[in-house]
Amino acid sequence: MFEVDPNTVLQWLVEAADQLRAFSHYFLHDLHLRQVQLDELYAVLRAFKDGKVNEAEAIEHLSRSPHWVWGAVDPESKVLLTIDVGDRTLAMAQRFVHQVAQVLAPDCAPLFLTEGFKEYLTALLRHCGHWVQPPRRQVTGRPAPKPRWIPLPQLRSAQVIKTVRRRRLVRVSHRGVCGTLEAVQQV
Repeated sequence: MFEVDPNTVLQWLVEAADQLRAFSHYFLHDLHLRQVQLDELYAVLRAFKDGKVNEAEAIEHLSRSPHWVWGAVDPESKVLLTIDVGDRTLAMAQRFVHQVAQVLAPDCAPLFLTEGFKEYLTALLRHCGHWVQPPRRQVTGRPAPKPRWIPLPQLRSAQVIKTVRRRRLVRVSHRGVCGTLEAVQQV
């Protein structure tokens, strides 16, 4: 209609994305934040919207889909810290948490809020945790316990639990994952 070559538009989009990435790297670094919300989003399937499949089936289908959009936001300033697209996997969660850690100041330990995707805990522990070898309980007998990741004392993480009735949000509560619930509630 406008006689624009699609390849030209694609090239403009690539150049705009490169410019935006450079702008973000220049301005978004060494941030001191109180909290960070981590979330992954997916496109609503037409079949789910039309009522042909239920929510569980839609999520099962989408969990195998590479079309998840991952976003990290500072809820106080509304700054989008990072955004990425990929599978809903542990590897992607680790990559995403690493991108968030790159924009935070080295001494910054914000409260991380998630909606319960279990892979976030593993990814956060890889960035804000360390290996510990528990001591043997007995000198002889059973082998020593396996080493495990434990969170650093400054790591605070909570899950946001939403209660929805008839497609309306009726209640929001928090469950502490790392750190005390008192420390989470203070933030």
